[in-house]
Amino acid sequence: MTSTTEPSQRGGINVARLLMSFGPLMFLAVLIVVFTVLKPSFIDPINLFNILRQISITGLIALGMTFVILTAGIDLSVGSLLAFCGMVAAVVAKGGTANTLSLSTSGTQGYGWFAALLAAIVVGAMAGGVQGFAITRLKVPPFVVTLGGLTVFRGLTLTISNGGPISGFDASMRWFGTGLIGPVPVPAIIFAIAAILCHIVLRYTRYGRAVYAVGGNAEAARLSGLRVDRILISVYVIVGFFAGLAAFVLSARLNSSEAVAGIGYELTVISAVVIGGTSLFGGIGSVGGTVVGAALIGVLQNGLQFNNVSSYTQSIVIGLILILAVAFDRWLKSRVRR
Repeated sequence: MTSTTEPSQRGGINVARLLMSFGPLMFLAVLIVVFTVLKPSFIDPINLFNILRQISITGLIALGMTFVILTAGIDLSVGSLLAFCGMVAAVVAKGGTANTLSLSTSGTQGYGWFAALLAAIVVGAMAGGVQGFAITRLKVPPFVVTLGGLTVFRGLTLTISNGGPISGFDASMRWFGTGLIGPVPVPAIIFAIAAILCHIVLRYTRYGRAVYAVGGNAEAARLSGLRVDRILISVYVIVGFFAGLAAFVLSARLNSSEAVAGIGYELTVISAVVIGGTSLFGGIGSVGGTVVGAALIGVLQNGLQFNNVSSYTQSIVIGLILILAVAFDRWLKSRVRR
């Protein structure tokens, strides 16, 4: 009796693990095939590079969100934080908020692209650190803290900009959003470099192992000597850093920083991370999965737009996919435990 049941159980576990590892990638391949059959122009290089530009912004934030979700946390403020960091970068780049609607760069007394980039990532990292402090020291749940951050950062953005955009940056800053290196968009290269660095940190460093340990069992990690609170604060600093970097790239791409930037990015970013295989319960996931998840969301949005599906319907589809991804994740884990 035992010899006949064990092979089938092993087979089930292997299938479950195979789906956990390659399910998102297989779904991405299916999506590309379906959209190509519906409209062959979907795989034109111009459209594919456009998809790369689209996913680079949310993909950068998703890299940071991977660290947060690996610790069983969540950050709902990333869209508003992106808008806030982008507005700060614009103020630094333009040297103030005067003549905000002008696209002209003549006569501007700004501080250049490097100062704008530095301001965006420093503000993002500091904002993430403040939220991490509130979560660890004040013992407020991440959902509540970052939900509050969502409204606070949006309010700060509106206050700085008086509700309007700040536009017109010099060519050196715009290059980070619209430039090419060979045929490849600069934002896609920035995203690729960031993904490689995050993969190395999570997979091959002591800090990365600590992040997984905290997500797997925070109390056990604390008893083993890890400084859990510091690690938790650090992951919110990381996601804030990437929100700032993404804000700079987005502002450079649009040649404008807008108070309404990043609305709805929370859903897109969390969907990319979870669909990529990172568990909302912590301890399981990878940067590679997040990259695939971001690509999947980007292909899905672009393909639906290509087929004239309204943006409202796109939100419905992405929301349903997120729910199904979490349900599928829990089902797979139950299969593996057997």
